[in-house]
Amino acid sequence: MPRPDDGEDDHQIGYQALPRGVPVHAADGAQVGTVYRVLDNAREHIFDGIVLATERGRRFVDAPEVARITRSRVTLTIDAAEAAELPPHEGAVKARAQRAGKRWRRRLPGR
Repeated sequence: MPRPDDGEDDHQIGYQALPRGVPVHAADGAQVGTVYRVLDNAREHIFDGIVLATERGRRFVDAPEVARITRSRVTLTIDAAEAAELPPHEGAVKARAQRAGKRWRRRLPGR
């Protein structure tokens, strides 16, 4: 039976409507942080992930690790131990930029 505070009674919302400060919970129910920022590819309307505010700083959660988004809660597909190992936000952004650069270099002629 769902607990009253587990967000099950909340309707799911789109990632674009997710406000800063919403609690983020791991799959095992532990709160692992709050929403700091939603990342997306605006041109293609693709959800990229969430930056969490945690006790250890900002962490990046990739979109496939987000199970459910409601007005009052975000639930992840990973447990609290896995959430504790999430990469810092800056590192995730840098890694994505490097991957994008490699893709473009492969597409450009003469490279």
